[in-house]
Order: sequence, then structure tokens, then C-alpha cells
Amino acid sequence: MNHEADTAGAEGSVTARRDGAVLRITLDRPARRNALTHLMIEALVDALTGAAADDSLRAIHIGGAGDDFCAGADWVAANDPGGQRPRAGDLVRRIPLAAHRVIELVTSVQLPVVCSVRGWAVGFGCNLALAADFAVAAEDAVFWEPFVDRGFSPDSGSTWLLPRLVGVARARRMLLLGEKVGATDAADWGLIHQAVPGPDLNDTAGKLVERLAGGPTAAIGLAKQALGFGQHATLGQAMTQELFNLELSCRTGDFKEGLEAFRQRRAPRFEGR
Repeated sequence: MNHEADTAGAEGSVTARRDGAVLRITLDRPARRNALTHLMIEALVDALTGAAADDSLRAIHIGGAGDDFCAGADWVAANDPGGQRPRAGDLVRRIPLAAHRVIELVTSVQLPVVCSVRGWAVGFGCNLALAADFAVAAEDAVFWEPFVDRGFSPDSGSTWLLPRLVGVARARRMLLLGEKVGATDAADWGLIHQAVPGPDLNDTAGKLVERLAGGPTAAIGLAKQALGFGQHATLGQAMTQELFNLELSCRTGDFKEGLEAFRQRRAPRFEGR
């Protein structure tokens, strides 16, 4: 994959940079709170698609440039009255390959995904953070689903993610009333992994990414897959899936290393194989 992919110019960029076994993705349009253009979303899809097929990667970290994580998709630019009006069905054709595809990739890629959130996480930006395996936020960060406030219905997985994370009642507060949720409340609700003082965000998220990147990558990926499968399966179906995943993980070098480390009473040294 191209580890320095970006969209250039004043319209912002998405960079995907290799840092050892970690892919670090940065949403870079700080003048617009990292609101994503069509080209930026396409670059994000490309980066995540490449990561899914890269056996040398062991974790993904996503963050925003400047003071904010992401103010969502740039609907103002996409619906500029001076521009050419898209033909009917444009959203139905395009979004499944763009914003919705990003959410699908984040939840399905068999690598742990960590988001660092500062400032605003709005709409698609909020859902991107919630789709990650772990979202760590500065205490002054704000999560907001303003779809109804803007006159249109929610998208990018919000109606699926929120009820599963915080329950239907709180999902209604966020989606139907447009209630903003601060990071501390978000952590208390179980909406995100952790809220920390702003100066500690980089260090806290960095240690989490390092821990995940040093883990048994195949087992982590299979556990993530099983968690996702279990969201729409019966108990029996979930346990059957667990058996197939267990069979695969028991054939890895990291499984053998884990057993040997247990016998020798030492910390395992996983290689992601």
C-alpha cells in the first residue's frame, strides 16, 4: 500500500504514514475542524483498504490535525447552491462507497483501531470515533450528532452504533434531540474508552496503540471479528464462530509463544504471526 497517500491542496488532506507496525492516519483540514471533503473520504477508504491487506501492520491510529478530531462530512461544500445539482439518487449511489464504507472498514479490519479525539467529533466524525475499537478523548472534547438539527436523518452507522454502545434512550437524546455529550460523560456512558486531561491525550493513546501493536495480532483480529459477529447472532451461533476462530488462532506462532511464556513465567514476546 502507499504509506504516504494524501489529497493535496487547500481542500485538506488525509495522510497515512507507516510508523513501524502502526499505520497513523491524520485528518488534516484544521481550518474547517477537519470536515471531510469527498476526496478526503476517498483517501480514507483507500488507506483503510490497503491496511486490511497489509500483513506487516499490527495497529491503526486515527487522529485529527489541530484542535479538533473531525467536524463530519463537509455538507456545505457538497451542496453549494452555485454548483451543479446532483441527479436524483446521488446519495444512495455514492455514500455506501464513501462515508459508510469507512465505518465498515474500521469495524471489520482485523487490526485494532484507536482514535484520539480533541475538540469536536461531529456527525460522521463522531461515528468514526465510535466505530473504532478504542476512542480516547481529551476531557474537553465534545461528541455531537447534529443530523436532525440540520434537517436530515442520521447516517454513517449512528443508528446502529449508538444503541449498542449506550442504549436506546441515550441514543434518542443524541440523535433526536441533538444532545451534545462531553468526553467525561461519554466515558461514563461507555460511549468511548477513556477521557483524559488534554495534555495527557497523546501519551495515553500512544501507550494504548503500542500495547495493541505488541499483542498477538491474529488473535486480536479474530476476537474483534467475533465481537462484531456476535452483535447479530444467537449465543449458539456466536460460540460456533468462536470455535472456528480458536482453531485459527491456535495455529499461530504467537499462540506458541504465549504458551511458552506462561511455562517460563515471563511476559510473552508476540510478533504478530
